[in-house]
Parts: sequence; C-alpha cells; structure tokens
Amino acid sequence: MRVLIAEDDVTSRRILESTLAKCGYEVTAVRDGAEAWRAMQADNPPLLVVLDWIMPEMDGVEVCRNIRGHIPMHERYVYIILLTSKGSKEEVVVGIEAGADDYMVKPFHPQELRVRIRAGQRIVELHSELVSAKEALKIQATLDTLTGLLNHGAILERLKMELSRARREKRSLGVAMIDIDHFKRVNDSLGHLTGDGVLRECAKRI
Repeated sequence: MRVLIAEDDVTSRRILESTLAKCGYEVTAVRDGAEAWRAMQADNPPLLVVLDWIMPEMDGVEVCRNIRGHIPMHERYVYIILLTSKGSKEEVVVGIEAGADDYMVKPFHPQELRVRIRAGQRIVELHSELVSAKEALKIQATLDTLTGLLNHGAILERLKMELSRARREKRSLGVAMIDIDHFKRVNDSLGHLTGDGVLRECAKRI
C-alpha cells in the first residue's frame, strides 16, 4: 500500500520514509503542504497520509481540511495521521476536527509509527471492502441477473428521471418496447437453458 509523507524537516522525513519502506510500504515523501495537496489531487492518490502540522506553503491542518472537503468518502477513504510537537488537548482537538484520524507527538518512536500505520491500513481496507459490497448490492438491486439489463424497478426510475429531464428541457421523449416473436416456441422446443441464451444474446445485440 502507498503512503504519502509530508514533512519539511529533512531528518524527520528520512526517518519516516525509511521506517515505512522497511515495513513494505510504497512511500512518496514531499517537503511541504502544497506539494502534499498536489499529490492528493492526482489520479489514484495514496490512501495513507502522514502530515507534519507545521510546514511551509500549507500546514498539515489545512491539508487535512482540503482532503476531507474535496475527496468524497463514499469513493475512497484517506486515513490521515498528523505529526505534531503541539501536545495540548486543545490543539489535538483542532487537528482531529480538521479531519485527522490520528496524531503522534514528535519525537515519535518508529514502532509506534508502524502500529498506527497498520491500524490505518486496516481501516482503509475495510472501507474499500464496504464500498465494493455496496456497489455489488447496487448492481443486484438494479440489474437483471440473466441479461445484465436494467430490471423493472430501475427502468421505471430511469424513465421518471428522463421524463423530468424532457420537461425541464422542453424536449420530446421516445420509449421503445421490443418483443421477441415466438419466444415460447424456443423454450418449448429447445428448453429453457437455450431460451436463456437467446435472451442474453438479444440483450447483447440491443
């Protein structure tokens, strides 16, 4: 799994990079918050992020807010650990409210970092599984299992949307109903498995 590190201190950045690389993570390390935010705006950004609180250009708290404000959680979840020398409860609350999932006070122990990153990885992987399960349920709820076409309920929902669009745009709407001639003969003479094959092929050609 890929991890993004944003740390302006060279020594701390190298310790972070080395520690996580030894754990098998693919690490991208940047020097300030602006670079971190650009990396998160790229296609398929890392889902584990370690941010120093105080950085040039953009601090870690602002990067947190940008990630939470612009990357939809229903698509993918980004787990954020905030590194801080600020140990007061009030400051920690600010970081968590900005969108951080966890925080570590510097100087940190490498073993603690490994444990916290693994916890973040579990959450990211669980979220990914939940999104996949939700998509599978959505497919089951809207598509006919035999043909892969929209089922009756989904067709009516789509028709309602298209009727609303036609009214808004003052356009006409056409609906075509297609019937397969003499389909019963196929089932009666060749069996329902063959009939299912005919339905799938018709759906494919349509």
